Amino acid sequence: MNATFLIMRRELSAYLRSMTGYIIAAAVLLIDGLLFNAFALGGPDKMSAEVLSLFFYFSSGTTIIASVFISMRLLAEERQTGTLVLLTSSPVHDWEIVLGKFLSAFVFLGLITLGTVYMPALIFVNGKISAGHLVAGYLGLLLLGGATIAIGTFGSALARTQVLAAIFTGCIVVALIVCWLLARVTERPFTDVFVAMALHGKHFPPFQAGAVHIRDIGYYLMVVYLALFSATRVMEARRWR
Repeated sequence: MNATFLIMRRELSAYLRSMTGYIIAAAVLLIDGLLFNAFALGGPDKMSAEVLSLFFYFSSGTTIIASVFISMRLLAEERQTGTLVLLTSSPVHDWEIVLGKFLSAFVFLGLITLGTVYMPALIFVNGKISAGHLVAGYLGLLLLGGATIAIGTFGSALARTQVLAAIFTGCIVVALIVCWLLARVTERPFTDVFVAMALHGKHFPPFQAGAVHIRDIGYYLMVVYLALFSATRVMEARRWR
């Protein structure tokens, strides 16, 4: 775990020193702010809980997109620059590399997400929201972002360039989101399968509404585990080529 921590610290430092990291953070805060002002605060009068729910709904979209861009560099950049050979030839397990990379991206996303707290705090000026709703919504954003970053880690392990990593990850994430739409036009047992696989439509709305269910937490943790396990297998397969 010490190696995992060192890799995480090195990667997190790279995010905080790179212009790309600040561009992603600025874009997320700007887009979240515009959507919050236009669609959550704007329009007809709403209850405070509805405004907060809309904030989490729009933030979930920017969280997914930001996670794709944050994760695309994790392993693909090492391969592009030729440093992956040095990393894999060091006395570090593949799972420690994958976990360290994932944790660095997740912590960076968490810092960006915390930067949006001032938006729901504005609701307190003229309204009243429960702390439980706030905590549940942010927990949902972090779980959704964590699952997307884990998928991005897998996509980055597969790709030779960062652009390909973003494309691979985007395709997988879109496929999992579309599962919710497919569930509406299919019949059982396919409906149940597509509903269970849906990345957003089934498992995020409860968090958005302020409810926390074990099944939704379990789903996102399972996606993280399967994606990181697959990324580790890809690393192991490349090591023996």
